[in-house]
Amino acid sequence: MSLTTLSSPLPYLSSHAPHHTQPFPMATILSRHLNPIRHRLRHRSVAISAAVRQQNDTVPFTPTPLADVTPAAESLFHISIDVSESPDLASTYTAPGQYLQLRIPNVEKPSFLAIASPPSLAVTNGVFEFLVKSIAGSTAELLCGLRRGDVVELSPVMGKGFNTNQISPPEEYQSVFIFATGSGISPIRSLIESGFSADKRSDVRLYYGARNLQRMAYQDRFKSWESSGVIIVPVLSQPDDSWTGEAGYVQAAFARAKQLYAPDSTGAVLCGQKQMAEEVTSILVGNGVPSEKILKNF
Repeated sequence: MSLTTLSSPLPYLSSHAPHHTQPFPMATILSRHLNPIRHRLRHRSVAISAAVRQQNDTVPFTPTPLADVTPAAESLFHISIDVSESPDLASTYTAPGQYLQLRIPNVEKPSFLAIASPPSLAVTNGVFEFLVKSIAGSTAELLCGLRRGDVVELSPVMGKGFNTNQISPPEEYQSVFIFATGSGISPIRSLIESGFSADKRSDVRLYYGARNLQRMAYQDRFKSWESSGVIIVPVLSQPDDSWTGEAGYVQAAFARAKQLYAPDSTGAVLCGQKQMAEEVTSILVGNGVPSEKILKNF
């Protein structure tokens, strides 16, 4: 309920009240209570912003040029950054699922981005690749509007990535279910193209959710991924009438499939919407899959 709605007198302080009773606007009541709270929150916000700036000041950022900025799907962009002149930075990327901070000069707020390319590409081609969703008013939107040669700043690579040791050796973990939604497919691409012995497992499936095919990135890579042993299951939440594949949400599609798997020899990898991750985790754990075998990169 908004303050505008609350600014009128309460029902029991209506014009039918005794003549000496004066309606007291609810907005005034709320203002007296909220102003001190707003004051404390304002100071807290300033303190948090200062702490974030201080933290960023301690993180070494490396200037790097953009090598490519091209559309990958509706509202998604393929961003390639040249790290060939920054071998120390490139060497910090060691595992699929890792991420970094990207900062645009003169823009205070950095973006956290998962790296889409496998670590080997940083060595062989000297590039980091990203799949970036352009969100209005964000640093990501500014990034997607840059051009080849423009300079951005990258932090060292962060996080431990997907700990695939938890689902190794492949002979003991024959079923691996991968779940991604939207730009969450970015680190999943790194996982698949890095190789995690999918071809030595009996059932590896990627449930990949998007609103429609126009918003589904990496369709040109599906054949290559399938040849490596990963079955692709696209799931569209708002498909057009011609769509004959899975529709709805990723977690519902997985539940409908009633996949047969032995819980003790099953692993999973998740990246994407929080609700999807929570519901998939609930399904898997409820069926006996150990929680430590459900891998996440954050």
